[in-house]
Amino acid sequence: MDEKILWQDRKRTIFGLPWTFTKYKLTEEKLIVQTGFLNIKQEEVRLYRIMDVTLNRPLGQRIWGLGTIHCCSADKSTPEFDIKNIKNSEKIKNLLSDQVEEERNKKRVTSREYMISEDENGDGDF
Repeated sequence: MDEKILWQDRKRTIFGLPWTFTKYKLTEEKLIVQTGFLNIKQEEVRLYRIMDVTLNRPLGQRIWGLGTIHCCSADKSTPEFDIKNIKNSEKIKNLLSDQVEEERNKKRVTSREYMISEDENGDGDF
């Protein structure tokens, strides 16, 4: 069964041109990163495993309308990865973030984040 592709693009050069061999594809359930020309490597991360999504747009990228999305995941082989130099990066970050939430809700997956608060004495009593 072919999944519906929500977004796909190539990594861009510094001038915003798609002259690279890195391809990104976002489906309803996974993000696929394919690299290489002669030796092709394809990494797949299930969306429910993505824990955090951050957008970075330094000046050089903003000039050419690009951005990089940094993802932290619970995937053992790919705990952190970047979706580098892509057009419409803010829109894509929001799309990815929404799909991650939707997939996590569908699979009933929750991330457990623990925060330790300490009072002024530093003994942890509230």
